[in-house]
Amino acid sequence: MVDYGLKDRVALITGANNPQGIGAATALVFAREGAKVALVYKKVLRPFDKNKADKNGVDRYYQANAGNADAVERRLKEMGADYLILESDISDEPAVKDIYSAVLERFGRVDILVNNAAADDETGADTIEKITRNVIDDTFAVNVRGSLLMMKEFVNHRGDYGRIINISTDAAQVFAGQITYGASKATLEALTRSVALEVGKYGITVNCVAPGPTQTGWIDDDLEEAVVPLIPMGKLIQPEDIAQTILFLASEKAKMLTGQVIKVSGGHAL
Repeated sequence: MVDYGLKDRVALITGANNPQGIGAATALVFAREGAKVALVYKKVLRPFDKNKADKNGVDRYYQANAGNADAVERRLKEMGADYLILESDISDEPAVKDIYSAVLERFGRVDILVNNAAADDETGADTIEKITRNVIDDTFAVNVRGSLLMMKEFVNHRGDYGRIINISTDAAQVFAGQITYGASKATLEALTRSVALEVGKYGITVNCVAPGPTQTGWIDDDLEEAVVPLIPMGKLIQPEDIAQTILFLASEKAKMLTGQVIKVSGGHAL
């Protein structure tokens, strides 16, 4: 049994309302290690067919992201975890300050930040021929501005332990068809390296996990059949695969690992 040294540490995780998502899986693995978890989510309202939400696909995924974090909370309660759940918008600077105020009031400190919340375009307009100002602004508002504001507050409220883990995507450097989403994640990877250099003097590590095609509820059978042949390991990545990597980066074991982008992709997009 590995002791990650996270008992009673406080982990702040964004993007945590999808019970099949990376944020939820991360919250659960931290809770199993005895960490206290603060979860932040924002409802993302997109049209979906409830009759199709019983199986993996965009309808299930959109339904999950339009809801609250009740399903995740039930699992944390069953575990006896010490948790806090906040509905907020990390792209808004005053809201970010309020998030930290609430977490500090409840737990007294924040030891670990997991920047998992992300925005993308579902209309098909994230291509060079169709891109609009709104797609650019909305995507960068969450993926870049929001993540950076969360990092800023973390550093300003730093204690004796500091781990920041940002979530990118394995195809960030070349993401045709989702050019703004990919560019925003590539920016987050650049920020990871730059911020790591700035905050090393405080003993804070900053790393990035770049997932490959991960089954968070959005990959239907047809898409899985098309994607799996592109993954050398021969299967989809699961949220727990990402969560376990985040757990390691947040732990005492990774104290000298910083400024890295780690692809957890089964070999996809190397």
